[in-house]
Amino acid sequence: MKIIGRLIKKTTELGYKRINRKQVSYQHQLNTLVVLLTKAQHTEFGFFHDFKSLLKSKNAVSKFQGSIPIMDYEEFYTKWLQYTISGKSDCTWPGKIKYFALSSGTTGSPSKRIPVSMEMIRSFQRSSIRQYAILHAIDLNEEFFSASGLAVGGSSKLKKVGSRYEGDLSGILKKHTSILVKPITKPGNAISSIPDWNDKLNAMVEKAPQWNIGIIAGVPSWCIMLMERIIERHKLNSIHDVWPNLRVYVHGGVYMDPYVGRLTNICSKEVFLLDTYLASEGYFAFQTSPFEKGMKLLLNNGIFFEFIPFDSRFFNEDGELISAYKALTVSEVKEGVDYALVISTNAGLWRYLIGDLVRFIDAREHRLIISGRIKQFLSLCGEHLSLDNINQALCRINTPNRLIEPEFTIFVNKEQQLHHWFIEPVDSHMSPEELMQTIDRELSALNDDYYSARKYNLKDPRITCLPKGSIYRYMKSLEKIGAQNKMPSVLNDDQAKVWFEFLTRERLG
Repeated sequence: MKIIGRLIKKTTELGYKRINRKQVSYQHQLNTLVVLLTKAQHTEFGFFHDFKSLLKSKNAVSKFQGSIPIMDYEEFYTKWLQYTISGKSDCTWPGKIKYFALSSGTTGSPSKRIPVSMEMIRSFQRSSIRQYAILHAIDLNEEFFSASGLAVGGSSKLKKVGSRYEGDLSGILKKHTSILVKPITKPGNAISSIPDWNDKLNAMVEKAPQWNIGIIAGVPSWCIMLMERIIERHKLNSIHDVWPNLRVYVHGGVYMDPYVGRLTNICSKEVFLLDTYLASEGYFAFQTSPFEKGMKLLLNNGIFFEFIPFDSRFFNEDGELISAYKALTVSEVKEGVDYALVISTNAGLWRYLIGDLVRFIDAREHRLIISGRIKQFLSLCGEHLSLDNINQALCRINTPNRLIEPEFTIFVNKEQQLHHWFIEPVDSHMSPEELMQTIDRELSALNDDYYSARKYNLKDPRITCLPKGSIYRYMKSLEKIGAQNKMPSVLNDDQAKVWFEFLTRERLG
C-alpha cells in the first residue's frame, strides 16, 4: 500500500503543478458561454432565443443577457424543464437527458428535478480530480494517500421513471465512477444503496473499524454525527483511534464554523478543513488551501456565472427579483457585496436563479463564500439580517464555551413584529432570556440596520429553548434526514405551519 500511496502522492504533485501553471481568467468565462451557445443553438431553447444571432454578435454577453430572462426553478420548469423531464429531446440541451438529481433545498418546495447531462458528469469528474490534486499543498504523508475516502451522502440507488433515472446526485455520480477509483471509496455499493438514513448510518458505524479512512466528505451535521456514533459504539477516545490517517474533511452545504468545536472534541490529530460549493446544479467552486479563506470559482468547468446584487435595486423585501434581465459577470463583481447567483450550464439550465447568495472575498482571484439564501434573510422592518450575520453572532456567543447547538431556526412573526428563535441550548447556566439578549447584542454589533430596526421598530426577539435532538426529530418526522437535507434557518409561512404543528404534537411550544 505504501507504493500506491507514493504513486498517488506523486500524481497529486503533478496535478497541482499543472493547475498552478494554468491561469484562469474571465476569458475562460467568455469561451464557456460561446461553447454553451454553440452546442445548444439547435435546441428548441436555442431556436426560440436565436442563439445563432447571439453567436454572431460582437458582444455576445450583452446580447445574451438582454435576450434571455432570469428564471427560478418554478418558472423554468413551467416554461421549459417539464418537457425535458417528460423525455423530450433537444429541448434546452442537445439530445435526451437521462438522469435527474432530486433536490428539495431548504425552502420547503417539493423535490426539484435537476437535469444531469453527460457533459455535466464529466465536469464533476474533472473538478473532483482538480480538488484532489490540491492536497499536495498540505504536504501529507504517504500513509494518508494510501487511505480511502468516505462520502457521507444520499442513497446511490436510482429510481427508473419511464425512460429517465432520478435520485440523489451522489448516486448518479457513483454510477459513473471509474472502476479504478471504486475500491478506494467508501462506504461501497451495498451500504450506499440503503435508502433509510439511520440504517445506513448504523451500517457505516459497524464497518468503521474495517476501513482505513483518510478523507471524509459531506454535510457537517451528518458527518460529525457519524463520527460521534462510531466513537460511542466502539468505546473510543477519538475518531483517530479507529482512523489514524484521517487528515482531511471536505465539507459543504452549511456554515461550518458552528461545528468546529464538536469536530475538535472528537479528534486527537489536526484535521484540515476544505470547503466546497457543490450543488445538484453543478460544481461551482472549492477551497484551494485550508490556510486561505474562501472557495475559488471554477471559471472553465462548463458553467457561465452571473451575479445580481442583493439589494433594493434588484430585489423587493420578500426576496423577489425585480428585473428579469440585469446581472453582472465575474469581471464586474466587487468584494464584500452579497450577490444572488445565476448560472447557465452544460445540462441545459439557462440564466437559472439558484437561490444562493455569495460574497467575494477576493475579486481578483475569484474567491468567494456562500453568505446565505435569497429566501432566508430577515427584513421585517428593514433590518436586512443575513444568514452570515446570524451565523457570525452564534459563533461569537459560542466562543470560548459552546452554549447552543449549531441547528436552529427562526420564524418572523409579522403580526407581532418580532423574530422568534428556536434553539437547543448546550449549557443551562444562562436563562433563555439572557441567552436571547446576548444574541440580540451580537446581531446589533454586527449589523447597523438591525441595530436601528431594534431601536425604533422591531420588538424584542422571542426565544424557545428546545431539548437536544428536537430539530433532528422534526427532520425525521418529515423523512428528511441525511445527505443534503438541512433545517431551514428562516421559516417561510408554509414551513412555519408544519413546524408549529410538530411543536404542538411534541408538546415543545
